[in-house]
Amino acid sequence: MNRKEWTIPYGEPPVSPELLEAGYGPLLSAVLTLRGFTTARSAHRLMEGGAECLHDPLLLGGMAVARSRIEQAIRLGETVAVYGDYDVDGITATCLVTDYLRRRGIRCLPYIPDRGEEGYGLNCSAVESLRKQGVTLAITVDCGITAVEETEYARSLGMDVIITDHHECKTGSLPDAVAVIDCKLEGETYPNPSLAGVGVALKLVSACDGDGEAMLERYADLVAVGTVADVMPLVDENRYLVRRGIRKLEENPLPGFAAMLREAGVDPQHLTASAIGFSLAPRLNAAGRLGQAFKAGRLLMCTDEAEAAALASELCELNRRRQSIETQIWQEAQAQLADVKPGEPIVLASDRWHQGVIGIAASRIAEQFGIPAIMICLMGDQGKGSCRSYGGFNLYDALAACSGHLLGFGGHALAAGLTIAPDKIEDFRRALTAYYRAHRPEEQPEVRCDLLIRDPALLSIENVRELDLLEPYGNGNQKPVFCLSDVELESVSDVGGGRHMRVRVRMGRSRFEGIFFSHTAESLGLKDGDRADLAFTPQINDYRGHVSVQLVLCGARRHSAEALCGKILDGCSESLWAAADYCPERADFVRVWRERCGLRPLPRTLDELLALCPAGMAPESFCICLMAFRETGLLEGGDGVWGASRAEIGGKADLEATGIMRRLRGCPQSK
Repeated sequence: MNRKEWTIPYGEPPVSPELLEAGYGPLLSAVLTLRGFTTARSAHRLMEGGAECLHDPLLLGGMAVARSRIEQAIRLGETVAVYGDYDVDGITATCLVTDYLRRRGIRCLPYIPDRGEEGYGLNCSAVESLRKQGVTLAITVDCGITAVEETEYARSLGMDVIITDHHECKTGSLPDAVAVIDCKLEGETYPNPSLAGVGVALKLVSACDGDGEAMLERYADLVAVGTVADVMPLVDENRYLVRRGIRKLEENPLPGFAAMLREAGVDPQHLTASAIGFSLAPRLNAAGRLGQAFKAGRLLMCTDEAEAAALASELCELNRRRQSIETQIWQEAQAQLADVKPGEPIVLASDRWHQGVIGIAASRIAEQFGIPAIMICLMGDQGKGSCRSYGGFNLYDALAACSGHLLGFGGHALAAGLTIAPDKIEDFRRALTAYYRAHRPEEQPEVRCDLLIRDPALLSIENVRELDLLEPYGNGNQKPVFCLSDVELESVSDVGGGRHMRVRVRMGRSRFEGIFFSHTAESLGLKDGDRADLAFTPQINDYRGHVSVQLVLCGARRHSAEALCGKILDGCSESLWAAADYCPERADFVRVWRERCGLRPLPRTLDELLALCPAGMAPESFCICLMAFRETGLLEGGDGVWGASRAEIGGKADLEATGIMRRLRGCPQSK
């Protein structure tokens, strides 16, 4: 991570009394309150919401017409094709609709295009091939919303098309299909605009079957994996769908999923959305990235356990190949950026890169530099690009604004794809840079903490275990990030062959163990005895029967006092809750007055002012002393303490009677 800034909330966190009265613990109640769930009813809906979270599939525009056409195909015994995408969302959606139609007794041909040879979405060659196989109805899943020409070509061959998608379409024209179903269409009133492609597919078969509960029970695992893999927000309906899917994966998974879980070493009894996103999804995605998505489809549709085991092994080997190719692309991209310090979108191109893997490399580049990244694979007179956003920048809108330089594009705000002529790359880079300058997102901190922990009792086993009620975590429902500030590192050591860092932290009388994956003590500049700030998510660690709370770190640094000191000096009363541990004693006031409040005015910048802090004194305590002096009139002039000078007053100043000291004494000290 390339930024230094952390965001730490120094004010006392609000906690809804209603949540506490309802029996929720203090840590979970604080997290829920911060996320806007302040009533027992809203909290219950978030964490335990059931079928009431589901919406009627017929609320989706075009659904009734699509159902009627599919029923006609079933009644007449037509041959139907399900045309999907080669990512996990598209593969799971393809398998879901194909299985349903086959169960209804008709011939159904699943079709997933080759990523390298055909690219994304409908193409006329595939349409022609399917028509020759007798297909009279094609149903797209997770694609098709921009396939205007391809749909028209299908109609000219005597093939009807139903479009089901969840991507945006801002071109102004939709395919002239029998029905177009897309939760993101302009004017669409379906309550959940963030369905995954497989979520829309579930709604399609639910509308056709008439029993949405039965369809969810049958296909929940497919829906969960596709929704998590496509990084859809895990709230409301999506959250319930994923919860149901995780339960099915734990209790009665498809043979293919069961084999994949075994091959990936994932315990199905402790499955989470994170495990899906980091273990299952990459292995399924690897097949599509390397032009063998059909293997992932076969895995998910096979019923034989031996065949499933063999296919799962093949997908894991493909994933290892993908990782090797990714490393090579990453190294070549780093070479292109060796003398560059990008501050605006990165656009790289090469004829040596694998089209299916550049998206992962683009994500790493975007994260490394903190800006959007686009990597283009050059293939003759065309370039295929993968785009990844950063910091909330809307890539889809940016590509739409620069579309005059592109042959085509599509995707989401955070990830998209494009096609471009090689001789247009420089023009596109300039146009994208200009757009970015005009729409530059606000600077994002390296670490954003939800809650500052001052009372170690909040990190009890019971409180941390209760956070599991917030699962499944994911987009729109991230794991909460907590912060310990100015704690002592009793020990720091590298583990895992020097790849990871383990710490032991002392906070008052409490001690916690922590682990920071893919970071070392040397790279972070930390050693035994340092005072540190730690950002983390807590988890329960059960090792040989010993149960404890472990801190899984996502940020670690030597303690930085600047942010809190700045708030103290700016008179932010809310920050005094976090400053209570630095409440100065009389000896501190005497020392600051004698050593630092001389004849010269105090500096006007924070760095210069903190440089005056007496040795061995916490900067926060020093700033509190200055604010108390200012309040009594012992410092005068300037702007607050900035530029103030020493003054003499008649009588003795009662520092304990100042507002800042009374507020500090009234704040609880950390335990």
